[in-house]
Amino acid sequence: MPRTQPMSRPAGRTPDHGARWVGTLLVTVAFAATAILLLLRNTSAPPPPPPARPTQSDLNAPPALIRAARAVGFSPTTEPGVGQVEGKPAGDGPSPYSKLLLKPGTPAPRFTLRTPEGQPVTVPAAGRPTFLEFFTTWCPHCNAEAPHLRRLALQFGSRVAFVAVNADSEGPPSVYAFHRYFGLPYPALVDPSGSPRGSFHQRGGLGRWARAYGVQAYPTMYVISAQGRVLWAGDSEQPDALVRQKLQAALG
Repeated sequence: MPRTQPMSRPAGRTPDHGARWVGTLLVTVAFAATAILLLLRNTSAPPPPPPARPTQSDLNAPPALIRAARAVGFSPTTEPGVGQVEGKPAGDGPSPYSKLLLKPGTPAPRFTLRTPEGQPVTVPAAGRPTFLEFFTTWCPHCNAEAPHLRRLALQFGSRVAFVAVNADSEGPPSVYAFHRYFGLPYPALVDPSGSPRGSFHQRGGLGRWARAYGVQAYPTMYVISAQGRVLWAGDSEQPDALVRQKLQAALG
């Protein structure tokens, strides 16, 4: 009995499995590339701002302090994901990390510290609201916040006393280098009471007043009323709209 020949496929209809596989691969790669680009757009580190022009106060600083600050080699630190909270609506502010932050209505601990140049500053200020920030020079989130706080301080002017306190026992050169780079129009204070001593190149122990204000994350921010009571506290980066809202409320 003759052997039956297999039925042949019509000409031009034979499936090309290799081409189909290549097409699928290209589509997959395209989707992956799009996802990666979106991820990078959302998490890539923003470029640091250039150094601010020196103020008259900067130019009048002791030469020894200026030389020591240059030797620190400060440059803004950044990492993926920083600098993205500040532009969000006020309602998108993150929940506090620290459970030790002072509650609204609590009397704000009063203290006096010195600027890197040696000028004493008392916190909270008398007779007007105070915006108080605890920061470190090496913290990417503090670096991301600095230009935003600068703009807010300029916006509110003398109506609100802005002040920053170094939280991890860094010396005057590190604090001055940070303050000078960002051109902050408000005092940055030195609290060398913790151990070990910190620097731009090394984390230090919490200073006395950072502990008194329940600092466990950087930056930590407070809005304090003209009567010296806590109105609001938050830590990590915060929306500008939220900080502005709290300061306006403090002004009544």
